Amino acid sequence: MNQYVKKQFSLQYKSTIGADFLTKEVNVDGSVVQLQLWDTAGAERFHSMGASFYRNSECCALVCDLTDPKSFESIESWRTEFLNQLNPKDPDTFPFVLLGNKCDKVAERKVQAPKIKQYCETKSNMPYFETSAKDNTNVEAAFEEVAKLAFKRNSKEDEIFIPNRVELKATNQQTQPKNCCPV
Repeated sequence: MNQYVKKQFSLQYKSTIGADFLTKEVNVDGSVVQLQLWDTAGAERFHSMGASFYRNSECCALVCDLTDPKSFESIESWRTEFLNQLNPKDPDTFPFVLLGNKCDKVAERKVQAPKIKQYCETKSNMPYFETSAKDNTNVEAAFEEVAKLAFKRNSKEDEIFIPNRVELKATNQQTQPKNCCPV
């Protein structure tokens, strides 16, 4: 998120406590949209906080560390947990994007692309990007895909009818309570 929004990378890793979020304005299909990106802490101890963070989500980016097999093995449980907490109307079509981070660490890589791509195929061809937050590989492309899928999903929502004019009629002519002075 920091690389995408702030163009920054830090070697000083600080675990996210609860959640952190950043915003960025982007152009999607000719419309300017405000993305609100949440890092909901991949630590198991924060699972219970999920529902409040996931509410109103339009897309979910799942991130695994390509140097840590357990990170990839946890992706399906995170996906299931997200869907259970969000409880969308259409869980089978809810958009996810998978990011395999740390692709710059070629010698330390433990999770291979064919295994990840096979997983993505079983999930309705979930988009997959190999990224590096350190050297900014595919970060922009991955988040552009997240924005595109979120915008597409949001534009499918039922439109809200807003009348051109609303007339309000006062039932009581008194605008201020007695014994009160304007501030």
